[in-house]
Amino acid sequence: MLHNMLNSPARSQLPAWFILFLVLMGLFIILPFLAPFFMFIGWEWGGKAIYLVYTLFCHQLPQRSYFLFGPEWTYSLVEIQAVWQPTTNPMILRQFIGNSEMGWKVAWSDRMISMYGSIWLFGLLWYPLRKQIRNLPLWGLILFILPMAIDGTTHLISDFWGIGLGFRDTNLWLANLTRHSLPAAFYTGDAWGSFNSIMRLSSGLLFGWGFVWFAFPFIHPSLPESQIPSSY
Repeated sequence: MLHNMLNSPARSQLPAWFILFLVLMGLFIILPFLAPFFMFIGWEWGGKAIYLVYTLFCHQLPQRSYFLFGPEWTYSLVEIQAVWQPTTNPMILRQFIGNSEMGWKVAWSDRMISMYGSIWLFGLLWYPLRKQIRNLPLWGLILFILPMAIDGTTHLISDFWGIGLGFRDTNLWLANLTRHSLPAAFYTGDAWGSFNSIMRLSSGLLFGWGFVWFAFPFIHPSLPESQIPSSY
């Protein structure tokens, strides 16, 4: 879709802000994946520079990040502590970027990948469909943001007990609610496929969807005022 959009005769009709969004947001999303690639091929200065820059946007906790060029996609807190430091201090944990045996972590967490990636993806889908989509009202945006607000806030509160020690690390409340009907690995930790992982991915996806649906019509008022679908 992107190739056809940018190389079609209609490309000249694309607003400058939208082209700029696709390019700059695309680079912003791709760079965290280049960090582990640079580390893998030996360009450590480039990889470490990206890790440093993206500390401004993400906690970079390794147990909530994806790893590339290693045997596993994700690692538990215990596995990371075994090769790094036996600490639960997030400021120390975030410094672990990986190694040649485990692979190298992407420069931001799974939630950031989902959130920023979905903004780019839904932005790409929104533009050709914009005239057929009713604007999202403010209360709709709040509903889209609410899952991430709840999930992020409960993670923050849980981490006050210590990384790996809080109620969102064991999710005993969920295990009791579901009568332990799911595998133990679903409830505990942050590994791929766990409850925490699914919640971070899905809430980030909903945030990106809601943000584009609500904000982009204001950025690009492409229809005459009389033709803009009412939100209320």
